[in-house]
Amino acid sequence: MRKFGTLVFWTLVMVVAPAVAFAQDGGAGMGSGIGAGIAVGAAGLGCGIGQGLTAGNTTQAIARNPGAAGAMFTNFILGMVLIESIAIYGLVIAFMLMGKY
Repeated sequence: MRKFGTLVFWTLVMVVAPAVAFAQDGGAGMGSGIGAGIAVGAAGLGCGIGQGLTAGNTTQAIARNPGAAGAMFTNFILGMVLIESIAIYGLVIAFMLMGKY
């Protein structure tokens, strides 16, 4: 029963939380600053975890098979670029929420 209650709670949070984006604020106030902080924080947290896992797994793979380091390095750089682009999107969203874009 406890798992069901937790599931219902988080489902309601995920359904109601986006409604904040439709609030008629009239301008960039305190709420948009908090939203911008959450956007940048979530993007930074996710990208940091992704880059750490990517770097660690690539280093481990190169240590196991040094002959394939060139192909792995190319994929590693491409993966890092794609992960970093998510952080840049988070920054753009933060600027849009602040009303500076």
